[in-house]
Amino acid sequence: MAALPATERLRDRATAALGRCGAASPDGAAGAGLTARTPITGEALFRLAPAGAADAGQAVSAAESVFRGSWRDTPAPERGHLVRRLGELLREHKQDLAELVTIEAGKIGSEAAGEVQEMIDICDFAVGLSRQLYGRTMASERPGHRLMETWHPLGVVGVVTAFNFPVAVWSWNTAVALVCGDTVVWKPSEQSPLTALACHGLLMRAAADVGAPEGVHRLVLGGREAGEALADDPRVALLSATGSVRMGREVAPRVAARLGRCLLELGGNNAAIVAPSADADLALQGVVFGAAGTAGQRCTTQRRLIVHEDIAEDFTERVVEAYGKLQARVGDPFAEDTLVGPLIGEGAHRSMGEALQSAADDGGRLLTGGARRLQAEAPAAYYVDPAVVAMPRQSAIVRQETFAPILYVLTYRTFEEALELHNGVPQGLSGSVFTRDQREAERFLSAAGADCGIANVNIGTSGAEIGGAFGGEKATGGGRESGSDAWRAYMRRATNTVNYSTELPLAQGVSFL
Repeated sequence: MAALPATERLRDRATAALGRCGAASPDGAAGAGLTARTPITGEALFRLAPAGAADAGQAVSAAESVFRGSWRDTPAPERGHLVRRLGELLREHKQDLAELVTIEAGKIGSEAAGEVQEMIDICDFAVGLSRQLYGRTMASERPGHRLMETWHPLGVVGVVTAFNFPVAVWSWNTAVALVCGDTVVWKPSEQSPLTALACHGLLMRAAADVGAPEGVHRLVLGGREAGEALADDPRVALLSATGSVRMGREVAPRVAARLGRCLLELGGNNAAIVAPSADADLALQGVVFGAAGTAGQRCTTQRRLIVHEDIAEDFTERVVEAYGKLQARVGDPFAEDTLVGPLIGEGAHRSMGEALQSAADDGGRLLTGGARRLQAEAPAAYYVDPAVVAMPRQSAIVRQETFAPILYVLTYRTFEEALELHNGVPQGLSGSVFTRDQREAERFLSAAGADCGIANVNIGTSGAEIGGAFGGEKATGGGRESGSDAWRAYMRRATNTVNYSTELPLAQGVSFL
């Protein structure tokens, strides 16, 4: 590995990028309980004062006041002006935000820039959406009546995001919520406060530029206490939460107890099936990026390779060979030739080691890579070689999501067996099949095929476009964000009947007077 940049240099770069985005450096909060770290060196950059339950409540109060006072009655196309301006500022500061994403999440340059591009894309989508919040007109059974549905702003939307996509997921929720007429309170991951400060700064600049009220967006930099406060606050009409399955199981009952709405994006344990007819070169590209991109720290990361027995030996050898080249390009995510950056921290590294040991106990055979730490000059950072493990069966550890670059290899004989393996995990986010057999492709996409929310043919599990609704089934939570008709989650539906006749017939022919 090449030498890593000094923490002081990273702190300077973060300070400069924050300033250009209109956010003040958090320096000066010495001794505070929230620490902004960089996984590049594993060391602290800044210390911040964390928000608690009272701060979250104040943020909700401010957002609710703006929602009820003016924002919900602002015409949707006018609300779109705010999101359009945000998109313009994101284009202007794309490099600044990408730099902060790399510093705080450890993503390589192209992935960090790609995440900011997602933000720009969803702003474009949401601006168009601001003129397309369509309802329906239905045929009434009663003469002289019109039956229709209308969609109205929902209220305050709480957004809780994870470290691995520190800015894109916020933008998916916020851009759509704003054009729908909602206000937003954002609690980012404690591991990514700097990117949150930058995003909030840009949105506040956009609001000032177009004359939108400042309270349309509030930022709460806090931990569990702040998140629980948002879950429990009856004024939060919708809580959109991204994180682990464990987190979702804690959040959902709290929101349900007050009859609130939840939009959950939880864990993934995604698989790619490689059939005998597959284009092997294409499949190899999809598998390697899907499994090792972002150091295995995406919810859409491919964690299982299900390959046909007839080609398993040859294809697995090609994957191992590709990983050998990949492992030579693990390191500083700012370096141009790096393909795999660091794990987020000690917890991820410990989970990877434990998972590999469990796989070995279950008869797994490590083909390449492992949890060996690669750097010596940064003892607080965690760089590892992405691992490939051949498994004799889909054991408990394979069915568990480990947020680290481990790819388990399984084999199958019939396509039905492949589907059983694919679906035989608690999670249901993303999956893919590589095949040139149309029947297999259609079977994979059918109702009896892949049971996940994102099902792909001849493309990997990772890397979704904003035009489609993003989300998954089963333990993934069932939520949908971003494109398609995901906007409906951020609005309330009203069914309206207008009687323009001089009589008052009742539905279903009921006679009363």
